[in-house]
Amino acid sequence: MIVKNYTYPTVLTIAGFDGSGGAGIQADIKTFSALGCFATSVLTALPVQSTQGVRNIFPIPPLAVKEQIEAILDDIFPDAIKIGMVHSNEMVETIVTTLLQYPKTNIVFDPVMVATSGHKLIEDQTITKIIEQLFPVVKIITPNMDEASILAQMEINTLDDMYIAGEKILKLGCKSLLLKGGHLDLPIITSLYFDSEGKVHPFEFTKFNTNNTHGSGCTLSSAIASYLAQGKDLLEAVSLGQTFVHQAIENGKNVLIGKGNGPLNHFFNPQKLIKNDLV
Repeated sequence: MIVKNYTYPTVLTIAGFDGSGGAGIQADIKTFSALGCFATSVLTALPVQSTQGVRNIFPIPPLAVKEQIEAILDDIFPDAIKIGMVHSNEMVETIVTTLLQYPKTNIVFDPVMVATSGHKLIEDQTITKIIEQLFPVVKIITPNMDEASILAQMEINTLDDMYIAGEKILKLGCKSLLLKGGHLDLPIITSLYFDSEGKVHPFEFTKFNTNNTHGSGCTLSSAIASYLAQGKDLLEAVSLGQTFVHQAIENGKNVLIGKGNGPLNHFFNPQKLIKNDLV
């Protein structure tokens, strides 16, 4: 009997911690797992937070982040990487210089600057460093409305504003962009995907009456990374990732977990780990 060896699509998250389990690397690992991928992780920061907000942020030493990345990439090289909370200049430089030592892979960057609760999570001087060093090495960025406002240096109050902001952000040097429209006060959520050729793809979803959206941005970027790891092209990964988040919110909209913004239901339809034959 011939025994065939196989592997799983692997995804690495480089992001912050969330002890309440709804966002950060916890949401990332849940998403990778729910979509049939093998999860690995690197911790960049230790926020003290709950569903009610962020109380404090303790940084992880950049050397520790560098060595975490090297340990994983030397052993389990990922089919995709999701980058989340990068809160200092030195952390940006550490992540970029370390990743550039390895072969290219799919990288999704969620520019975590403002939490769902409204708490700012990043140092002001770090934004320029992110634009200059991190944007050029990632495949797509996934800012929400607040983050897009910071990047585009403008208020975003309408769908027309989103189109203008997206064009401005593209000119900063990112390859492609998914601008999430969930913060607009409209019954329909419209997100805009600006591809690498400048074409805009709108996506529309019904908005649910729920506070359970804690970690939705982390989950979306992780879902996109998971689908890229499975071999989907970027447009399909963006589409499937948004559908996954929409369904995770719908299936967790009436659950009471915590006293603030509750989590999504990542496991509404969990997939078995995908087996890929070794070549």
